[in-house]
Amino acid sequence: MSDFSGIWIPLITPFADDAVDHAALRALVSRYADAGVAGLVALGTTGEPATLDAAEQDAVLATILDAAQAHANATDAQRRPLPVLVGVSGNHTASMRARIEQLNPLPIAGVLIAAPYYTRPAQDGIVAHFSALADASAHPVVLYDIPQRTGVRLELDTLLTLAAHPRIQAIKDCAGSLDTTLALIRDGRLQVLAGNDIEVFSTLCAGGSGAIAASAHWRPERFVALYQALTEGRLDEGRRIFHALVPQIQLAFAEPNPAPVKALLAAVGWVRNELRLPMTRASEALTERLAALGETPLR
Repeated sequence: MSDFSGIWIPLITPFADDAVDHAALRALVSRYADAGVAGLVALGTTGEPATLDAAEQDAVLATILDAAQAHANATDAQRRPLPVLVGVSGNHTASMRARIEQLNPLPIAGVLIAAPYYTRPAQDGIVAHFSALADASAHPVVLYDIPQRTGVRLELDTLLTLAAHPRIQAIKDCAGSLDTTLALIRDGRLQVLAGNDIEVFSTLCAGGSGAIAASAHWRPERFVALYQALTEGRLDEGRRIFHALVPQIQLAFAEPNPAPVKALLAAVGWVRNELRLPMTRASEALTERLAALGETPLR
């Protein structure tokens, strides 16, 4: 089984002239591996998968897996490549099951699955949906509770029921319910990963396993240091690191994700500032603030 502790980065998909920029994507994988992150998420919502056709999604995943393997080979022949979690989204269980079966032969750490969006099924339907997908998966499943995007919340009883499935191992927790977060941590069967970046500190202090943090695209090593400080009991140091990161986290979500992240990475020359409709670039005012952030030393 995979370990989903630590800081995971849900990778953006860089574009150049409306095509996927695979060279920039490979460079990002190498940067984040050097920074010591625990893993990467391919084709999560930050990666704009809804704007990628099936062939592009497969190509993005192939590049990320190959870059992770190449980086491991270049640094240490015995080193394992950075784990890659793959987002699988949709509201048609049979189609999602087919997609998961396509992913089964690949060397991935697991699949990240949100509740069916738009249809807003009953909780019993959600349990049946996730159970069918977990049954079909050869890899661990990470639940993705993000009612703001799906229109339906994974209730605590639902999550505790799903935790009994042998392949459902973790949750990306974006529901904003402290009661649910604490209940899952106390239950102990699911690794709890903060999905709202501003909750990374509180989740780790409460005993959570880590975070899937879009804002960690920039200064990833500081997020890794935050995780290490808190898991090793150095609370004062962890608090200092987190407080210094708060402005970055807030700017990263001041407008719809991933526009701010792409604007920041473009400002430092890592990618082009391109998105696909219906996503649009960050506003000029926010872009200026993000560019200034990229030039500002961390306290």
